[in-house]
Parts: sequence; structure tokens; C-alpha cells
Amino acid sequence: MFQKQTFKIEDIYVPVKRRKTLKPETVDEIAQSMLEEGQLTPIMVRPDKDHFILVEGLHRLEACRALGEETIEGFIVEARFH
Repeated sequence: MFQKQTFKIEDIYVPVKRRKTLKPETVDEIAQSMLEEGQLTPIMVRPDKDHFILVEGLHRLEACRALGEETIEGFIVEARFH
């Protein structure tokens, strides 16, 4: 079972391929929801040397960044090897 943790936003790397899927209107909607209700769903990251790589939760991450947050809640997951 995953244990929720707090991560520094500056320590999370977003892969270029994932960044291309960003929708500003979705970020705005999530940011508004976070102002009203807080972060409801944690992001998922995987460790990589001295930072974390975003696995899931791009719009939540960017909403927190837009709100000026320095941290975000999430889970650490293991990388899948094919």
C-alpha cells in the first residue's frame, strides 16, 4: 500500500512528452478546486537520482505551481521495466 508523502515541487521533473499534454483550462479548473477543497488526489512520482519524475498528475502539479505552492502531496511508485 502506498503512503502519502509531501514533495517539493521544484524537485519534480516533468518529461517533455508529458508536458505536451498540458491543457491550461484544466489547470485553471483544478487550481480553483484546490482553493475551495484542497488537493484531493495525490500525484504519483518515481525516484531518479536527485529528483523525482512525474508519473501521473501533471495538471494537479501545474495547478499547485500556479497557486504559488512549494509542495504537493503524492505517492512514490516503482518504475515499470518492459
